[in-house]
Amino acid sequence: MSFWGSFWDIIAWFFLAFIFISYLFALFAIVADLFRDHKLNGWWKALWIILLIFVPILTALVYVIARGTGMAERSNAEAANARSAADAYIQQVAGSSPSDEIAKAKALLDAGTITAQEYNTIKAKALS
Repeated sequence: MSFWGSFWDIIAWFFLAFIFISYLFALFAIVADLFRDHKLNGWWKALWIILLIFVPILTALVYVIARGTGMAERSNAEAANARSAADAYIQQVAGSSPSDEIAKAKALLDAGTITAQEYNTIKAKALS
């Protein structure tokens, strides 16, 4: 076998692998969208999955054409929910800056709520 024969065999193999992996990505996106859609009846979800098993490529194309807009909207809504949840978690965990803690402790010291020793302890803890 010549070099060019084996070269084109390798190119064909990579192309087929690319097509297969692309189909898997589309399949996982479709299945995730099916379970993300709360308006779609369970029987319709089951029908879509059965069709994806027995007539995979045609069903994937029909699904993307028929429900592509809703698929994008649900994906964007899910991404926005995940982003807002992550932002809320970061805000909760981050707390306040050391200067904010020292300012709060100074206000408590000025109000007479804490002693100078407690203020110094809070200040040292905030700065460490």
